[in-house]
Amino acid sequence: MRSPDLTSPTSADFATVLDQAVSAYRKQAGDRPRAKAVVNALLQAEKAAKQQKIQYSFASLLGQWRLYFTTGTHKLKKRGGIELGRGFYLPKLASAHICFAATDMVDGKGEIGNQVQLGPLLLKLTGPAKYLGKKNLLAFDFTQMHISLFGRVVYKQQIRGGKSQTEDFYNQTIAKLAFFSFFLITEDLIAARGRGGGLAIWIKE
Repeated sequence: MRSPDLTSPTSADFATVLDQAVSAYRKQAGDRPRAKAVVNALLQAEKAAKQQKIQYSFASLLGQWRLYFTTGTHKLKKRGGIELGRGFYLPKLASAHICFAATDMVDGKGEIGNQVQLGPLLLKLTGPAKYLGKKNLLAFDFTQMHISLFGRVVYKQQIRGGKSQTEDFYNQTIAKLAFFSFFLITEDLIAARGRGGGLAIWIKE
């Protein structure tokens, strides 16, 4: 596994911006970089990861991460295709987390959880995941839905084929699955591009 070379001018630029963004959240003080600066930093980080052919291990993803910044995308009406949205920080009132756990570290098999909390209401989706280390790509599917209110589960249901879909998951090609392509993983944050083209930052809780 290679770590990014943060000594080059370009890398130093994006590392400074992203560190400042995380620091502002951790300390509950200080100015956050503007959304445009963060988007540019993410694009620089993605480019550096490709140029340096960085590979991250599955182990470096494990744990729980809070969604902090995302761009989304929108379709281009005239030329077709998509382009990045302007990017925005998620408000703290809307807490969104993603978590990864390993079931077979050697084969990169694991589980993913994605949850959103609004006050006492918690919506959580879980399902199987598989990590392709050479591509830093994590494919996943959600097959269970849980809804909790004031810490008590009030709804639990299989979705998208449930158990049978989970069993068939590892036989499916990446082309048929949702995925995140990670291009930066540190102790403080992870950054990835989704299948739809959007960029996102999660920070370690």
